[in-house]
Amino acid sequence: MAEHVETQEQEPGKLRTLAESLWFPVFFALGFVFCYLLAFHAPSPHHIEVAVAGETAAARIEAALGQASPGAFDIQPVATADQARQAVLDRDATAAYSADPAHPTLFVAKADGYLLESVLNQAFAPVAAQTGHALTVVDLAPTEPGDAMGTGLFYLVLIWNIPSYIVVMMLLRAVTLSRRAKVATLVGFGALLTLIGYAGGVAMDVIPNDPVAIPVAFLLTQAVSLTSFGLVPLVKQWFPGVAMGLFVLLSMPSSGGAVPVQMVPGFFRALHPVFPMGNLIEALRGIFYFDGRGVLRPVLVLCGWVLLGVVLIAGHALIQRRTAGAVDEPPVEDPVFEMPQPTAVPAHHRHFGEPVPTLTGAVRAADGSPVPGAAVTVMDGRGHQLVRTTADDEGRYAVAGLPEQFVDLVVSASGFEATASRALVREGGTTHRDFTLRGRQPLVSAAR
Repeated sequence: MAEHVETQEQEPGKLRTLAESLWFPVFFALGFVFCYLLAFHAPSPHHIEVAVAGETAAARIEAALGQASPGAFDIQPVATADQARQAVLDRDATAAYSADPAHPTLFVAKADGYLLESVLNQAFAPVAAQTGHALTVVDLAPTEPGDAMGTGLFYLVLIWNIPSYIVVMMLLRAVTLSRRAKVATLVGFGALLTLIGYAGGVAMDVIPNDPVAIPVAFLLTQAVSLTSFGLVPLVKQWFPGVAMGLFVLLSMPSSGGAVPVQMVPGFFRALHPVFPMGNLIEALRGIFYFDGRGVLRPVLVLCGWVLLGVVLIAGHALIQRRTAGAVDEPPVEDPVFEMPQPTAVPAHHRHFGEPVPTLTGAVRAADGSPVPGAAVTVMDGRGHQLVRTTADDEGRYAVAGLPEQFVDLVVSASGFEATASRALVREGGTTHRDFTLRGRQPLVSAAR
């Protein structure tokens, strides 16, 4: 019979284990404080571009608004009221003002956000009152009936943004799928997600029925999912924080969808032209409300994100081909969506954030030498295989994610007799089980 040794080891660093369990929720909480609360708690206007008809009127209004709200408005003088109005339609200005003493008029675009329209109205109503007439507000880009507050587009884009990240997390557990199959799944899921969101937005009158928006929205799904998938091998166990930070914590406040980008802190205004979510919102506003103006640049940015994802995925595939035979990295888990699963992990010293082994051990020959490549199969009490791994060059193996239960281990290696044993895996500790394999006896033919 093969000999084995079993001990029950407690995790030496309980504080480290606690830190590994809590880093993501702490990161997420701080992210909401510094990204959402900071960005949205007191929105105030910054450098809102307003075209004003007439040089004299523009200088007078700039001085008045500069004194009342320093840095809130950038006044652009134009020759006529028609030119001021056209600047809004061309997206060269956020709003326009005609200083006609008999009929002062403010031109706005509700498609840019109801909050922005409200701020402009409050700022220019006193200016118009100085003429003795009430301010007339003309909406040059009204939103659809189902988007009364002008934020419906933001929530629609969330449908394409967040699930595109979640699907990557789900596919990380699909260990039987090849990289090519996973990429194909991301593309197919993105296409389905695009159609679902678009159909829902049109059905609820949140957006106009303009199919040109479909391929542009599809670009966002691929920008998020392909880039996220490509980041996994680079950031490893830190992937949940990196991807969530990029595509949720930073993208949403800087998108200009919930709160106009002209009303968030400068840090988020600087991110707006770069991050994919804000660029999709800008592109869709141009498609739906401004006759396609200002669409090219954000579409090119989205294409750049897609290209980045493709380069990351292809680059990792190339590196893997050149380093074929290297030990596979343990799968990345998302602490938000993933429960621990039985997983083979390297037996080396564990790095911060990597799965905690629940079962470890070594496989040695009778003379004490290691048995590299020995197959270790772990099964539950019903005989169902939970995980299978192989011993490394030092004969060591490790498995993570096993639930608290009795498991059966079967160890085999070429030239040795197979052996089996049962071990109890306990929560909060690491079960250690060593095996000693005996060599097979050669068959001797009896002489006749």
